[in-house]
Amino acid sequence: MRPRTLDELVGQEHVLGEGSSLRVAIERGRPFSMILHGPPGTGKTTLARIVATSAEAAFEELSAVQVGKAEVTQVIARARERRRGGRPTVLFLDEIHRFNKAQQDALLPAVEDGTLTLIGATTENPYFSVNSALLSRSQVLELRALTAEHVETLLRRAIDRGELGDVTIDDEAVAFLGTRSGGDARSALGALELAAETAGVGGTGHVALAGAESALQQKAVRYDRAGDQHYDLISSWIKSTRASDVDASLYYLAVMLEGGEDPRFIVRRMVILASEDIGNADPRALQVATATAAAIELVGLPEGAHALAQCAVYLALAPKSNAAYKALGAARAYVREHGAAAPPGYLRSGPLADEGYDYPHDRPNHVSSQSVMPPGLEGVRFYAPDGQEAPFAERWAALRKLRGLD
Repeated sequence: MRPRTLDELVGQEHVLGEGSSLRVAIERGRPFSMILHGPPGTGKTTLARIVATSAEAAFEELSAVQVGKAEVTQVIARARERRRGGRPTVLFLDEIHRFNKAQQDALLPAVEDGTLTLIGATTENPYFSVNSALLSRSQVLELRALTAEHVETLLRRAIDRGELGDVTIDDEAVAFLGTRSGGDARSALGALELAAETAGVGGTGHVALAGAESALQQKAVRYDRAGDQHYDLISSWIKSTRASDVDASLYYLAVMLEGGEDPRFIVRRMVILASEDIGNADPRALQVATATAAAIELVGLPEGAHALAQCAVYLALAPKSNAAYKALGAARAYVREHGAAAPPGYLRSGPLADEGYDYPHDRPNHVSSQSVMPPGLEGVRFYAPDGQEAPFAERWAALRKLRGLD
């Protein structure tokens, strides 16, 4: 079921988009040496095979776990012989980070003079695990975990091509394997094969959800990302976190993650909660939430789940205040009821800007007593800090006294 062409490959659009260096190299049959970095089952071997096929090159595949310098030397010798006949060689070296510096250095001359094109694959950060000399002669490409939709596409392709024989499978079982395989196509296809064999040998000839669970050794979490449950679970997470119940917050977060929820959907609600329910009781909560959003964009899942958990714990245990939220709501309600009054002339921009304006920095404590509310609204108040915002309450009271508002 391994894809053989770019058209059959799913995922990795970020490195295979139109006009990208890798796509152009494949389409022109002119490969370059590269290090493919990414989680298991994301298509590293498949991509290497497609590169070799496009260049009509011999494909040599080694695993750094099983071979050493001697085997690499033999591959290089065969590549030189082919080169004399005008045929290129692509060496795919899986788990390249397992090679020590001397073993990696053995590849350098052949890569440097074009005897072979090296495609290394690693699940580790290549900038730490591959020596700099080899990195300088290669392009590092990061592959991302496949989405549930990508994996399901591969599973349905296998089914449509008759790989299950006479065995049938429920749609919910296919969706479960796609969602719960963690973006690992190899794992999902292996589980599909096992489920079909189990159902076909003295079985019912049909794979239901229970059969898929058994094959993947995971329980299905029934979760409809497009339906009411999607909103019920995030609502439950918000209300549990607002209630400062850290265990409930983590539970509902786990249900969403196990159900395949988009982490960006979750973290957006974290940012909202940080301002709406915590506010200035702990201003750092918003920083934690926005940093978590950045982390999700940077690393994605599964590793990004740790950042989500850290943020959920922080938000649940943080002191709560909705004073800022309520203040804005009061101000907006006032504007809707009374309309928008014109600000004093000395606050406006334009030719007469600043005429009559009392610059606060020219006053003691950098505070001016000049009114900045529209005329007639000087006594209107919206912000009422609560007990969790005591420092803000004290500061606001002192400022009102300095400005002559009390």
